Amino acid sequence: MDKGLDGVVAAVTNLSQVDGEAGRLIVRGHDIEELAAGYDFADMAALLWDGLVPGDQDSGEIRRALGLARLRAAEKLPHLLPAAEGLTAIEGLRAGLAMLADDDCDHLLLCAAVPVFTAALWRQAQGKGPLAPDPAKGQAEDFLAMLNDGAADQAAARALETYLVTVADHGLNASTFTARVVASTRAGIVSAVVGALCALKGPLHGGAPGPVLDMLDEIGDLDGVEPWLERQFAAGERLMGFGHRVYRTRDPRADVLKGVVANLRGGQNRIELAEAVEAAILAQLAARYPDRRLDTNVEFYTALALEAAGLPRELFTLAFAMGRVLGWTAHIFEQEQSGRIIRPASRYTGPVPKGETLAAVAG
Repeated sequence: MDKGLDGVVAAVTNLSQVDGEAGRLIVRGHDIEELAAGYDFADMAALLWDGLVPGDQDSGEIRRALGLARLRAAEKLPHLLPAAEGLTAIEGLRAGLAMLADDDCDHLLLCAAVPVFTAALWRQAQGKGPLAPDPAKGQAEDFLAMLNDGAADQAAARALETYLVTVADHGLNASTFTARVVASTRAGIVSAVVGALCALKGPLHGGAPGPVLDMLDEIGDLDGVEPWLERQFAAGERLMGFGHRVYRTRDPRADVLKGVVANLRGGQNRIELAEAVEAAILAQLAARYPDRRLDTNVEFYTALALEAAGLPRELFTLAFAMGRVLGWTAHIFEQEQSGRIIRPASRYTGPVPKGETLAAVAG
């Protein structure tokens, strides 16, 4: 038994395959690099939901339906915003999704609610009122417009769409597994997505991209890379954006997002510093841990991409949720079709009744 369930097959899925040895992510027959190059949020939704919800999944129709669903989500804001006063953005999003009624909510509304609630909650924290969604816009462009006083840079919107596609699904990660466990009890799609968001909130899952920027802030410039690394290794501190539970080589999503960063802000971003930090860290890791492959993961260039797209780092985990909700909903539908509750076994190591042995009690 592995305490982290490594190697344990807990679900059969036709949604995505993570090949950790080869550094490859396949989503429904497509390499993630292919999808990131040509798909937007609605295209990815059509791919993931195909065969799991009734009817043909046409990306154009989904794009239209998502626009209308964002209007429906905005109708919830007069109830959400007063209740979320004083909460962090992700706590507010958790509260907002939990306020959705199971019998009056579908996968489209859940996917629409994440950007609408996130933008409104952030604006409230800045002392501003919410902006109405524009159903004619795409998911990323409308989010940026609602966040930024109605303005959305087209390059930033396209970059954010690429990010949402890149992180939409990634095997049986912690939040997706949580969604499937909740879904297996027939609790409903809202409860399953709220459970997934709670898992994503943890710093070991969805909360790491922000600290990557903290790391770059501390390093400062190219001259600060080596001295900073020496201090980190001497203190035994974790290096944010490196190493992955599954990948034993480079995370394929890292290169996708690295390309996104390079094209934003007319090159006026931190890509040069990031590349220097990455090269120095990889060299040090290879020298210090020759038998353990540690490489760049998605979080490293996620931080740079979202910063260059104009998102405050407090919203990075929520942006992750904005993309991953596609995968959550698809896995929820797939799990519900299986019709079986997830109920793993455990191994007891506690005290035993007097006169008995642990071996006898544990069977």
